[in-house]
Amino acid sequence: MKVVYSDQHLDHDPRQFLVRGRFKRSNEQPERAQRLLAAVKAGGHAVVAPAAYGAAPRAAVHTPEYLRFLETAYARWQELGDASEEVLPNIHPFPGQPFTYPDSIVGQAGYHMGDAACSIGPATWRAATASAEVATHAAQLVADGERAVYALCRPPGHHAYVDRANGFCYLNNVAIAAQHLRQWHARVAILDIDMHHGNGTQGIFYRRADVLTISLHGDPRLFTPFFTGHAHEKGEGDGLGYNLNLPLARGTGDEAYLAALRGACDTLRAFAPGALVVALGLDAHERDPYQALAVTTPGFARITAEIARLGLPTVLVQEGGYLSDDLGPNLSSALRGFEGAA
Repeated sequence: MKVVYSDQHLDHDPRQFLVRGRFKRSNEQPERAQRLLAAVKAGGHAVVAPAAYGAAPRAAVHTPEYLRFLETAYARWQELGDASEEVLPNIHPFPGQPFTYPDSIVGQAGYHMGDAACSIGPATWRAATASAEVATHAAQLVADGERAVYALCRPPGHHAYVDRANGFCYLNNVAIAAQHLRQWHARVAILDIDMHHGNGTQGIFYRRADVLTISLHGDPRLFTPFFTGHAHEKGEGDGLGYNLNLPLARGTGDEAYLAALRGACDTLRAFAPGALVVALGLDAHERDPYQALAVTTPGFARITAEIARLGLPTVLVQEGGYLSDDLGPNLSSALRGFEGAA
């Protein structure tokens, strides 16, 4: 399996992450991608750099207003004079109430940043756009005939909405890959196996019938993003019935996870997509720092083998999975399982 990777992420190293009222360094650190890259190299995978696709793929998913904000936010923030090292919101519009889009960078930060886990530093825009190009290039390789391609994306993307950063994510890489594949396929599916609900992805496609979104994740009554990811969320308008959430209990292990996944795969087969994008989170592992689910390292091979047996052209896009000695082995297991069953 080919691997697409860019080192443009390295200088994106968020320092402000608000957790239960306390600031800490973000869990989304450059070392994550370095460990994942070492794992794919050790596995003998060919690593290729992404081609330059320009603004069009990200503009097909995100609003111009939001893209301008992301590109200029850091410089404008520094012009305030007494601002923090990174852009971090402190005020948000109240849902359901009328409001005016603000001119101030402080107000725009509150509008376009959903939480205090997605601070913007001097290298964030460069890293996010490179990550989106990694996903786009992987999708293009699949469109050109590759059976499956792994996009080693950093920063991740599945929490990012059309016009809002959220949860370590700025540009929604899986949505960008899926939208790119729509040029060749009438129907594309997204299967999210990250421990956290793919709330941004759900939001982007919630009213569309051409992209089926399925997410297996820790029960949002207990885990972020809390407000989305519940089983009753099935889509709206044309998209009603094209969104499936499968919340999992704390401590769910391999067998229960696979049982839920098989149900998701049945739904995928019924949808009959031309291609599949997998949001490959590795944070469902039993020793991931979040410790919400309890998938084993061999369990990831069984999960991806089940996905491979769908027989679809597939883009695997890296999402979560945080620093531990198990991170590289978990990726190796996941890729090995997919290749062995493909």
